[in-house]
Amino acid sequence: MLLALALSAFAGGYENPPAAIADILDAERPPAVSISPDGASMAMLDRPQLQSIAELADPVVRVGGMQLNPTLRERARSYRYTGLGLKPLGKGEPSPVAIPEGARIAHVSWSPDSAKIAFSLAEDDGLSLYTVDVATGAATRRSEAELNATTGAPCAWLPDSSGLMCKVVPGELGAMPEASKVPTGPRIDENLGRKTPARTYTNLLDSPHDEEVFQWLLTSAVDRISLDGTRDRVAEPALIDELSLSPDGEHLLLATLHGPFSYHVPASRFPLRWELMHLSDKGRELLADLPLADDVPVAFGSVRKGARTYGWRPDQAATLYWVEALDGGDAGAEAEWRDAVYQQPVGGDSSLVWKTNLRFGGITWGDADTAMASEWWWSTRTEKSWRLDPSVEGGAPKLLWERDYQDAYLDPGSPVTEPGPYGRGVLRFAQGDQIYLTGDGASPEGVYPFLDRLDLATGKSTRLWRSSGETYESVVEVLDDAAKQIVTRRQSPSEPPNYLLKKNRRRDTALTSFEDWAPAFADVKKEVVSYTRTDGLELSGTLYLPPGYDPADGPLPTVLWAYPREFKDKKAASRITESPYTFSRPGGSSVLLLLLEGYAVLDGPKIPIIGEGDAEPNDSYVEQLVGGAKAAVDYLVERGVTDPDKVAIGGHSYGAFTTANLLAHSDLFRAGIARSGAYNRSLTPFGFQAEQRTYWEATDTYIEMSPFTHVAKIDEPILLIHGAEDSNSGTYPVQSERMFEALKGHGATARWVELPLEDHGYRARESVGHTLWEMLTWLDTYVKNAPPRSSGEEPAEPETADE
Repeated sequence: MLLALALSAFAGGYENPPAAIADILDAERPPAVSISPDGASMAMLDRPQLQSIAELADPVVRVGGMQLNPTLRERARSYRYTGLGLKPLGKGEPSPVAIPEGARIAHVSWSPDSAKIAFSLAEDDGLSLYTVDVATGAATRRSEAELNATTGAPCAWLPDSSGLMCKVVPGELGAMPEASKVPTGPRIDENLGRKTPARTYTNLLDSPHDEEVFQWLLTSAVDRISLDGTRDRVAEPALIDELSLSPDGEHLLLATLHGPFSYHVPASRFPLRWELMHLSDKGRELLADLPLADDVPVAFGSVRKGARTYGWRPDQAATLYWVEALDGGDAGAEAEWRDAVYQQPVGGDSSLVWKTNLRFGGITWGDADTAMASEWWWSTRTEKSWRLDPSVEGGAPKLLWERDYQDAYLDPGSPVTEPGPYGRGVLRFAQGDQIYLTGDGASPEGVYPFLDRLDLATGKSTRLWRSSGETYESVVEVLDDAAKQIVTRRQSPSEPPNYLLKKNRRRDTALTSFEDWAPAFADVKKEVVSYTRTDGLELSGTLYLPPGYDPADGPLPTVLWAYPREFKDKKAASRITESPYTFSRPGGSSVLLLLLEGYAVLDGPKIPIIGEGDAEPNDSYVEQLVGGAKAAVDYLVERGVTDPDKVAIGGHSYGAFTTANLLAHSDLFRAGIARSGAYNRSLTPFGFQAEQRTYWEATDTYIEMSPFTHVAKIDEPILLIHGAEDSNSGTYPVQSERMFEALKGHGATARWVELPLEDHGYRARESVGHTLWEMLTWLDTYVKNAPPRSSGEEPAEPETADE
């Protein structure tokens, strides 16, 4: 009776976790850091506390696959900083910039000459533009509350730093269209023989009124706002999706959306017109007009037809490049060539830069005759990286490396960039054909970030610097061509992340001195542990033990917080990618906060689902899932850390799906916590997670993997938590609602908590606090303080999936 009262449906509002946890939720975090393009200055951006539920209650309009704030004309519930400070690199303390009291700022960007910073400020009636003089710290308001950030950053600096090009709301738009209260007729949809598969998208257009609101929200004009106070209209109102200035500032690349719109796919698939505008006379050239892309195949790696990506070469004054599918965008079609990359100087002829055998991954430009590019393929998890010569038709590609991109031990790192001749990021060259690479440095010896010099001519890398000792230190910036001066971010289990300036890659000068904001965690013990699945596969996870833990006190109640991943190779699945030397301080609704209440936590236990060769990973999902979980539990019990009668499983999103499946297919756990999950795969019939087959192509797999199918087997208590406005593809709130109804109908011990106004992740202080209270109360009741299992009830052996 007391337990039932403790866990009764609340009617009085939000609950709060114990004080030790609440104090961490309310603690002030260290600021975010941004280094100027010239490496001479640092900006410190004050992070906000958790938002309030009142802030989440701001108006939201859901159209075109987006959630938008109609007042601010930006993505709803966008992250904003609360303050800004500036300091010279390696000198003195940051000086605060005087901005309005209670300010909420975003879209922070340095000017190309590093002398100014721009940001948007949220006002009562919209977003306004501010700039800050770095030398004086003076902030100046440059526009009314008129910026439009619905499709991304509203402004871009002019190359000469004299002002910004901004998307602004036209004054003539008027009020947002109102929906008629009287229907004008039925909703009718039809498909006349076209194959138009689509994944499970949310917040789509749903009516002609939605179309009107969508156009009202996204309509922008483009204005040039100069720092000398002048302003001129550059482009008339349209549904502007992207704008990009040429490096020389003479031309503007515009992408605009237009109808016909779709009620089945998001705005990213709507018809898109790419145009080139010449700012000298405002003349326009049509580059491409892409039709509605509602027929993109569901096979991973499929893309829309036509020129899907346009951009400017950052190393040239005004040269466009674009990517176009050569296989019709269909990853399921046989094709020798998948994509082509083209370039064209403004006013000149186009040329082929590169043709890919796999899907285009990205390109980093260097100079006239050097670029690095990558291609990838999902089904084989293959990535190839190439050195290209853009001055030669076809690029004269030279293979640098080919690898399984899931194998962390084979990751050579990513190229280092610097501001090029036009202030935009290009490859930083050491000398000749040598460039720099930085990476996480996962290896059999541990995870130690590095800085390498790569010779593009020979493909050989030379290690210049590597993190060492019981610390985790990564490269943030390389400040000179010889890489003698670098900025790093260093942390250890007892030291918060702080920034250092290294001279000659050795001598350290502290750039920041951030302190521990959650000292209650100082005594938490952290360890990366390894164990073996019954088939011999080496697995790992990060084990956390509560403050003051003494092995003599005996085994602990333990939570496994899981999120499986699919692999095509056993070696890649077994790699250790976590460092024991990071500074671990949880935030939000992290399961690690339960450590303060006496729980051990195995965070991120590797539970790989592997399908080598022609085998699909999910065809043996249940067997591998239970086998991986059992290996982790057995290790913890044999080590003496965990009481086998007091183990819980939990997870978020795909981890919630995992939780329900483990409760259905094993008796390893006393209870489960499933947050924001999907449980019935027939509701995501055109693929989910890493499953690219459709429900009709792999019906048995979809049914077998769905815990909804096996709900009658779930005889352990399960807590379901879900955001009421979850916009994540596939995890509609109805998934938890229907799962709870099924559990209830079968007499299970279950609880369903729906968090008002919350999305896939939980953001309001009230929601986060309540979620942690729910988790802790559930675990205290059904794990820590639960009576022993019924006589003779022991953890079951893993089930074997049907052949």
